This record gives sequence, structure tokens and C-alpha cells, in this order.
Amino acid sequence: MSAAPVLVLAFGNPGRGDDALGPMLADRLEDWLAAQGRDDVEVIVDFQLNIEHALDLADRERVLFVDARASGENGARLDAVSARADASYSTHAVSPQGLLAVHEQVIGETPPQAELLSLRGHSFELGDPLSLAARQALEAGWSGLLGWLDAATCSRTTATV
Repeated sequence: MSAAPVLVLAFGNPGRGDDALGPMLADRLEDWLAAQGRDDVEVIVDFQLNIEHALDLADRERVLFVDARASGENGARLDAVSARADASYSTHAVSPQGLLAVHEQVIGETPPQAELLSLRGHSFELGDPLSLAARQALEAGWSGLLGWLDAATCSRTTATV
């Protein structure tokens, strides 16, 4: 079985307040994809990025990383991500840029086009509930995710015609 061409890789700790934003958005996406009967998008959820996730990028056309962020403006933000070797590959939490670089080095292929959807969180303590600002970021992130997904799958259709 071949990999779905589009991957959404969400990460965060559901037990640490607003750090749950990535997994929560992924859960919502999985339900939506199932209701739509779509199998062209794979969703992976984990506590954090690890170098092993470099293998999950193989044979993908587009990848969206989804994570909570602790600074910047409220809401959701979409940024392009490119491979950049950094020291994060040797830590327990690899950056999206570092993961793309590991993929390029280990797999030997150009990494897929990638973006990071980051959602602003405010409270990351163990056992904290989701903050009001994070709930608003989640809704903004959902709109951003659907827009990204539409563009990612539309460009695939155009490219294969």
C-alpha cells in the first residue's frame, strides 16, 4: 500500500493545556476526512516530532505540521518550512526544519513541500484546561487547515491532469 500523498503531522501533549491544540485539530480533521470518505490525506499525531518521523515523509507531495506556539500574535499562522539542519535532531523534540533535513539526508530524496500551521496557546502547565484564546485559535486553525488542504489537494489534481 502506498502512502497518501498528503500528510498532516500534528504534535503536542493533550495533558498540558494549550499544547493540546495540534492533537485536537488532528482529531477534528480525522472525523471530517472520514465523513468525506477521503483517503488521500493521512493524519499522524504524536507528543512531539522525533527523527523517526523522517520516514513518514517518504513519498509525500505535501506535508503540514500542526503545533501550538507559546509566543506571537493570537490565532493561527501558516508558514512555509524548508529543510535546515539544526541541532534539534539530537534532542527529544525535532524541529520541522530539522526533520525535513534529516529526511533529505537519510532517505536521499528532496523533502516534500511543507508548511507549519501554528496555533497560539497561552497556558501549557500540566493539567491546565484549554484557554479561551486557544479555543479561538483552534477555530482559526480549522479554517486555515481546510484552506491549506483545499490548495494542497487541488494542486495535486492539477499536476496529475
